[in-house]
Amino acid sequence: MDYKSAERKLKRGTAVRKTLVYVLLTFWAVMVLFPFYWMVLTSVKSYGAYNAEWIPELITLNPTLQNYRDAFTAVPLSGYFLNTILFTVVTTALMLVVTILAAFGFSRLSFRGRDLAFTIFLSLMMIPNELVVITNFVTITNLDLRNTFTGLILPSVTSVFYIYLLKENFSQIPDELYYAAKADGASDFRYLCRVMIPICKPTIITITILKVIECWNSYVWPRLITDDRSYFLVSNGIQEIRENGFGRDNIPAMMAAVCVISAPLIVLFLIFRKKIMAGVSRGGLKG
Repeated sequence: MDYKSAERKLKRGTAVRKTLVYVLLTFWAVMVLFPFYWMVLTSVKSYGAYNAEWIPELITLNPTLQNYRDAFTAVPLSGYFLNTILFTVVTTALMLVVTILAAFGFSRLSFRGRDLAFTIFLSLMMIPNELVVITNFVTITNLDLRNTFTGLILPSVTSVFYIYLLKENFSQIPDELYYAAKADGASDFRYLCRVMIPICKPTIITITILKVIECWNSYVWPRLITDDRSYFLVSNGIQEIRENGFGRDNIPAMMAAVCVISAPLIVLFLIFRKKIMAGVSRGGLKG
């Protein structure tokens, strides 16, 4: 009897804990997702309906898509999209080449001072981004690369964090595979392409997606290095819409533009969310 009573108490305690956890997770999910809901809701309200609300309404009975049509007519938003796609694709491709080769060198090749060089390399993460931006701005300006895609892309093709993440992942591959490949006459580059990259594919996919998100959301550097609208990205387009498009008071139209710009990243994350989590967790494990 005592055993059954203790078992019931244990089950009740487990049920209470699970219920509490689900309640907290639900509350947190609502807190996180509510701004996205509010953004979409505001984007389908007309300018007059939005300004007529003394108390913000959580639903609208008369949605409109006019704000989305205005988003592509007030400023050349489609051109900003093309610029951003070009910037993102080229930057991510170059970054992958640099990251994979650097991670391979630090994890597999043996040379004098490798550990010291990697430690110094990691110390670059301690430098504030503001100092890096200033240095890059001076360099790009001296090279006369302002208002060019080259000037936009070059400072973004390396990342200490991504190299570190992939290097740790490469280091988990057993040395025996490398020695066996060398015994078979495989070159280092062939071993990298045929063995290391396929094994570490989840981490490489994760780095690729994170870099795409980083490039798509890039604002400070493009805004600093370009003042020609022909090179504006979508992040700069938001400011352009606010200043020269809808005006500062047309919040629904601004929210429609933000929805349009955010949609590709949301879809990308929903498609590859499992690979992102798997790659980050794999890169953080050692042994």
